[in-house]
Amino acid sequence: MKLLISRMLPPAVMDKARAEFDVTLRGTSGPMTEAEVTDAIKTYDLILPTLGDQFTGAAISATTPRAMLLANFGVGFNHIDVDAARAQGIAVTNTPGAVTDATADIAMTLMLMTARRAGEGERLVRAGQWTGWQPTQMLGLHLTGKTVGIIGMGRIGQAIASRCHLGFGCKIVFANRSLKDIEGATQLDSMSAVAEVADVVVAATPGGPATRHLIGQEVFKAMQSHAIFVNISRGDVVDEAALISALETGGIGGAGLDVYEYEPHVPDALTAMENVVLLPHLGTNTLEVRTSMGMMALDNLMAFAAGKDLPNLV
Repeated sequence: MKLLISRMLPPAVMDKARAEFDVTLRGTSGPMTEAEVTDAIKTYDLILPTLGDQFTGAAISATTPRAMLLANFGVGFNHIDVDAARAQGIAVTNTPGAVTDATADIAMTLMLMTARRAGEGERLVRAGQWTGWQPTQMLGLHLTGKTVGIIGMGRIGQAIASRCHLGFGCKIVFANRSLKDIEGATQLDSMSAVAEVADVVVAATPGGPATRHLIGQEVFKAMQSHAIFVNISRGDVVDEAALISALETGGIGGAGLDVYEYEPHVPDALTAMENVVLLPHLGTNTLEVRTSMGMMALDNLMAFAAGKDLPNLV
């Protein structure tokens, strides 16, 4: 079967893909445009999309498809209009589980960097402006024993909660669209209720139209002035303008971000702030994790080719 892989994947994944399929790898590292998506859907049996590829409703619906499966590389699939794909008879899968621990680790990185002003401190040292240790220099937030609020208690949210509770003795509160019984954590009635009591608020909810701007002015207004906000979900889950306003007015104490609403664009207002830690979407950036993600995508492709049930059908 003819398989299009939208961007280069780890060597082990590429080797296995080429052993199983007639593989075409795009010759660019940029995301697929809508025109490319339409052409790919009518040309290939199978497609392995990656983050940012423009699998919009218009692009998917613009042709009679040859493609039968979009085996997405990643747990998030907000770059794919799943309803449009289904309407065209195209299945969509993703790679849950493989990304959980690595993404939770990045959440902890952002929490600690923001709370302890690590980004600001590193910039100070690199600029040659550090004059030596002082008793009151760059005092930050002590994370141990604090209350961490998590919005979205799926696999990644639970992994973050475990790290915070067991590793740092934090009290865990959370908001979730369905009721969950999580050991060591307390579910509250709303995101605002979580924001009111948390020293750190973490967005760990899936992306997509249903969660676009889920976190905005109401949540930031409810947060305590010393509290920090962390986002490791998807950029458009957060109303970025509302976040910037909360930071500029001192409504919250800081932010740690791995994703952005209009990625890869990062607003100048954020890059100018010392109390904001900015990472270039590093959530799953380890060789082991990216290989596991690719192998999971291939498992879906191989199951489809063999006429078996898809392991990770969206």
